Amino acid sequence: MCWITAVRKDGLSFELWDVLTQLSFTTLVAFLIYRWSPAAQIGFSVGLLILTEILFRFTNVPGFDQAFTDQHNFGNYVDLLLMNKINDGGWVAINCIPTACHTIWGMMAGQLLLSNKTRPEKMNTLVIAGIVGLIAGYLLDITSITPIIKRIATTSFVLASAGWVFFALVISYWWIDIKDHRKYLTFFLVVGMNSLFIYLFIEIVASRWFNGYIGALTLNTPIITPLVLFALEWGMCYWLYKKKDLF
Repeated sequence: MCWITAVRKDGLSFELWDVLTQLSFTTLVAFLIYRWSPAAQIGFSVGLLILTEILFRFTNVPGFDQAFTDQHNFGNYVDLLLMNKINDGGWVAINCIPTACHTIWGMMAGQLLLSNKTRPEKMNTLVIAGIVGLIAGYLLDITSITPIIKRIATTSFVLASAGWVFFALVISYWWIDIKDHRKYLTFFLVVGMNSLFIYLFIEIVASRWFNGYIGALTLNTPIITPLVLFALEWGMCYWLYKKKDLF
C-alpha cells in the first residue's frame, strides 16, 4: 500500500501515514504477543502508551519540543527523519506505536469471545474494559494531562476511543450472538466480510479513476452519483460474498 500511494506524477514520494501501512506494523506487534497471557498483553500495551508519552514529552528536540503542538512535536521530527517531510494535516508515522494498543486489545477481545468463558463473563469483561478506557481517557483530557488528539494518537485518545469500541462490541455481541437477531444483517455482512478488498479498491482504484468515471456518467449529480457509487461498490462485495472469494 505504501508503494502504491507513493507513486506520483513528479516521482516517488514515500509516505507512512496510510492506515494500512500503520496496520502492517500494529498487526505484526499483535501477532508477536498473540500467545502471551492476558496480563502480559495488557502490560505490554500499557508500556507502549508510556513509551509514547516519554517520546513526546521528554526528547526535547529543538523546534520539536512541544509535545502536542502540530508541526512542532516529536512525531513531526521523526517524519522528517523518515520521509524528509511533515504531514500538513498533522498525522505522524509513529502513531503506529500507541495505535498498536488498539490492535492488541482487539485481538484480546477476539480471544475472549472465542474462549470457553460464559457469555455473562465475556460481556462483563468487555463492559469493564470499556468503562476503564472511557474514564481514563477522558480524565487525562479533562485534567489537561494529555489532550485527546487523534492524529498523533495520544494516550487519552487511544484509551477513550477503545472504550467506545468495547461498548459497541458489547452491544453487537448481545444483540447478535445472545439475542440472535441476524435476520437483517446480510447487507452489512457483505461489506464486513470483504472490508479489506473494498478499502483497497476505494483507496487505489476508486480515488484514481473509478469515481471520476462514474461521476461523469451520472453528470456528478450530488445525490445520484454517491448512490450509484455505493451501489456498484457494494455490488462488488456482494459478488465476492456469493462466490465465497472473501478478501
